[in-house]
Amino acid sequence: MNQRTIIFDLDGTLIHSAPDLHAAVNIALTTQGRPALDLATVISFVGDGVEQLVKRSLMATGDHTPALQRETLARFMDSYDRNLTTLTRPYPGVIDCLQRLKSDGVRLGICTNKPGSAARRVCDQLDLTRYFDVISGAEVDQPKKPDPTSLLACIARLGGRVENAIYVGDSLVDLATAQNAHVRFHLFTGGYLNAPKPDLPPNQVFADWSSNRFCV
Repeated sequence: MNQRTIIFDLDGTLIHSAPDLHAAVNIALTTQGRPALDLATVISFVGDGVEQLVKRSLMATGDHTPALQRETLARFMDSYDRNLTTLTRPYPGVIDCLQRLKSDGVRLGICTNKPGSAARRVCDQLDLTRYFDVISGAEVDQPKKPDPTSLLACIARLGGRVENAIYVGDSLVDLATAQNAHVRFHLFTGGYLNAPKPDLPPNQVFADWSSNRFCV
């Protein structure tokens, strides 16, 4: 059975979540007497999980210690958990694409470095959960991307096969995850790519959700 399986990253791929992440980062920083960061700087720190987001934000505004990291991370999570989708929205065209894929019988999943509980709540609040059979986020007992463990587990839970799967993301971390899992990758360039665009076939790169090649 050649069951089509498509798995997506979340932040910067399906949703523009940077404004809410930016707000939570700055609230956490100001409680530590640190200056606020601009949106572009915070976006450049996104993609490797909230621990790295907070660590990079601290290092950009002063010193960094493990104790300070723990305290600032807790304050970030407290603020972010209360404002997960205040400013966050799906990118234009995402809903139409998901509806089309779902109606065509494609098995859909999410594999993100965002904490799993937050990822599921974001999807619930944005009415995205109904499109996905699996929503896999960062867990304490699981390595983060670009380790392929979570992506491969997601494919298995969907009943898919690596050779019939596609992973869609917006960053070099996502690309490396797909490569490590030996899964075909499609790059969304309208998200949070904080590096030169990687060399990929043109039909695996898209800037507009209405023009991607896997949703036709």
